[in-house]
Amino acid sequence: MMIKPCRLQGVYEVSLLPNNDHRGHFTRIYDQQTYKDYGLSWDWVQENRSFSRKKGTIRGLHLQHEPYAETKLIRVCKGAIYDVFVDLRPGSQTYGRWDSILLTEDNNKMVYIGKGFAHGFCTLEDDCEVIYKVDRCYSPQHEGGVIWNDESLRITWPILKPVLSERDSRLPDLEEFKRQQAQKLKERSV
Repeated sequence: MMIKPCRLQGVYEVSLLPNNDHRGHFTRIYDQQTYKDYGLSWDWVQENRSFSRKKGTIRGLHLQHEPYAETKLIRVCKGAIYDVFVDLRPGSQTYGRWDSILLTEDNNKMVYIGKGFAHGFCTLEDDCEVIYKVDRCYSPQHEGGVIWNDESLRITWPILKPVLSERDSRLPDLEEFKRQQAQKLKERSV
């Protein structure tokens, strides 16, 4: 297993190293000590499976607000996705910037996404299955996100007319997200 930082601090590409022989292969998906060696350590509390029937489905861009902000470890078990993460960490030098990674069932890559990033993906094939671990339990009261096609982000999605959930189609743009965050901070300080 090899771990390397991506362009946005707090996100890492994880390359798995399958051991192949005449029977097939064996791959270590998670090794706590390897992650610790890279300064990444956490306790996973939940593992989720996302199945998308249609190519061109976009899920996201989602995040959980504090104190339920999540670190995620994402991999594709079946199919291929264009995985996107947006830095929404207050005070970050890369706030509002995004990056992406191609995850497929065959390229042996995963992505580690730290707290404070909105996350989403677009399926590149029918019948995609994504598995991801998180280090916080889901809290509906703390969910948030940004609309997939926010004009200020200029994400280069591989599709123009995606399959979306009703919820994802109503997510705020980045400016509205910022206003909501400022309002929450104001309410907490009162």
